Amino acid sequence: MSLTFLHILIISATVFAVIGSGFYVSRSVRSSAGYSVAGRSAEASFVAGSIAGTVVGGGATVGTAQLAYSFGLSAWWFTLGSGIAFILMGIFYAKRLRNTALETIPQYLELYYGKKAETLSSIISSIGILLSAVASSLPGIEIISALFGLTPFLSALLLMALVIAYTFFGGMKSAAVSGILKMVIIWISLFISGAIAFLLLQENNTLSSFPASHFDLMGQGTDSAMAHLFSVIVGVLCTQTYIQCIFSAGTPLKAASGCFIAALIVIPIGLPSVAVGMYMHAAEPGTLPILVLPTFLVNHVPVLIGGLAMSGIILSLLGSIGGLSLGIGTMISHDILSPLLKITDGKKLLRLTKLTVLAVMILASLIAIMNRGTEILFWNYLSMGLRGGGIFLPLTLAVFWPGHLNADWAVFSMAGSTIAAITAALAKFPFDPLFIGLAVSFLLILPGLRLKKTF
Repeated sequence: MSLTFLHILIISATVFAVIGSGFYVSRSVRSSAGYSVAGRSAEASFVAGSIAGTVVGGGATVGTAQLAYSFGLSAWWFTLGSGIAFILMGIFYAKRLRNTALETIPQYLELYYGKKAETLSSIISSIGILLSAVASSLPGIEIISALFGLTPFLSALLLMALVIAYTFFGGMKSAAVSGILKMVIIWISLFISGAIAFLLLQENNTLSSFPASHFDLMGQGTDSAMAHLFSVIVGVLCTQTYIQCIFSAGTPLKAASGCFIAALIVIPIGLPSVAVGMYMHAAEPGTLPILVLPTFLVNHVPVLIGGLAMSGIILSLLGSIGGLSLGIGTMISHDILSPLLKITDGKKLLRLTKLTVLAVMILASLIAIMNRGTEILFWNYLSMGLRGGGIFLPLTLAVFWPGHLNADWAVFSMAGSTIAAITAALAKFPFDPLFIGLAVSFLLILPGLRLKKTF
């Protein structure tokens, strides 16, 4: 990448302007509820900004271009599936969840399955979400290293510093404001860049050089495509970060509306990255796949657009890492550490949450450094599968059929299905870990189902 001084100036100015806006609103955050769920007063636009700002991270941008570089249009499934999941969340889940006065999914599960379910689901969800944070940390480290010539360790330190500035001080409120600004930048700049890539593909009849599978959503096989779609949908519906955005809404209607707006933002955002990945496959086949999108933005589009798009990608990585870390930190601090340490004071809980969020950010960066060169979307799909396999069915029953599942069997299904999913992933079974986890969860839930409602 031939980065110019003007590129650096545009990227730096844009990134710090957006971070500054989030830091400005963080001044009003004085409580744990204000930090974790924005005081439960968020408008639909803020809910959408928080959701979109988190999901549009490394997988939706850099990871999609990386996969499209090899497989074409089928790389779109991640953002397409995420958007479909947010539509389902808005229709079926948002109002029911927001009607409670809670902050985490484990707290919701505790209402119906007891304290063991709360603790176990916190651990399961945290492991799964951590893998998504790793998926955004991977390209973040590589991009900073390539742009500024830093070692991976120094790049990780700079990345963490930017994430801390982006989310750490203001929590959900900072994430919402920064997320809205980031999506405006990404939408404009990335779609212009995608249009340039598509026009370049049309020149010299380049499109005809690709196999037909590159223009097929099922290009990697129908089974693989449906598995990816299903894992994203199930994973999103079980993710603390997105549910936390719902809990932050001022009303149940605003929560649902925020989900629908987020879907409209997220679904098309993968297409420009697909176009870029396919163009770079034809034009610069020797490019490191994880750097396909940044290389195109620096070398093949006007400096202003390329600089804005690069800043948008960096902000998307910061927002994703920060939002996911916030979700994990909230669960661990509220559902595990706070009861263990007997912390009830709001200010102490706020400090504990911030320290936990910081620890998660550091852990995600360390895992990313140790797994450089791996495929970004692999981590995203594995993440969705692990957290979905253990939580999805008990959560769905709690939302739509409360009081009909025995608490002990619910806990048993969470533990058994998660162990099964992790075993399947480590053993590299020919099945998606999500399906193994869901199958075991279903079998362990059956004995605990009761037709008569009990509490």
